[in-house]
Amino acid sequence: MAISTAAPRMLALGRAELILLGRNKMALYVALLLPVLMVWTMRTTIGDMDLGDTGMSLNETSLTGAFGFILLFVIYQNLVSAYVARREELVLKRLRTGEAGDAEILGGTALPAVAVAVAQMVVLVVAGVFWMDLRAPARPDLMLIGMVLGVVLSIALAALTTTWAKTVESAQLVTTPLLLISLVGSGLLIPLEAMPDVVADVCELLPLSPVIELVRGGWLGGLSAYETVGHLVTALAWTYLAVFAVRRWFRWEPRR
Repeated sequence: MAISTAAPRMLALGRAELILLGRNKMALYVALLLPVLMVWTMRTTIGDMDLGDTGMSLNETSLTGAFGFILLFVIYQNLVSAYVARREELVLKRLRTGEAGDAEILGGTALPAVAVAVAQMVVLVVAGVFWMDLRAPARPDLMLIGMVLGVVLSIALAALTTTWAKTVESAQLVTTPLLLISLVGSGLLIPLEAMPDVVADVCELLPLSPVIELVRGGWLGGLSAYETVGHLVTALAWTYLAVFAVRRWFRWEPRR
């Protein structure tokens, strides 16, 4: 019964948020165009890099890394601004006095961004297989698990990041550290296999690293059972910590 009543509320919140996203042209352009621009930039940046040790081609590296761009820019960065804006407008506070639970409010607000992200991920796979001559996903189940964990983790990290943003304008600033760390260290621009061993071992522990490795391994294959379990445990640990932190420190009222 709880699930049957929660779904309509989340869909209603999602429809309202979708209308607001459509009115915010800048946020819409960022969500739709920035990941594509980043993939093009990535191909240009790593075009001269020796990828022989990674076992991946340029197309394989750039397209699998693109999943990280989508998680960062379509979900994470977009939702930080959305959550802060709704908080400062007292929308979250009013919603919380109704029947919707905390998870429903945060999840419903995230639905449009998640829908756009999932659509872009599907387009990536289709374009990679039918246009760029990549192999079909070797482990679709593993790839799907990585995508789901990445979406949930990105939503939780976005909600957590809002605790440091006092205004919508500052929301873009507080997202910068995670964006830069993930772009450089989580295998989006430079595969972990191309890094020195010590650096790669550290970067494997970053929040998005296990997600990218699961998606990359699910598409291209090559992950051993030990590596798969390790990435799953790391991704689940980050997700648990992020959700716990959101429940503990997320602010529902404007910061004064």
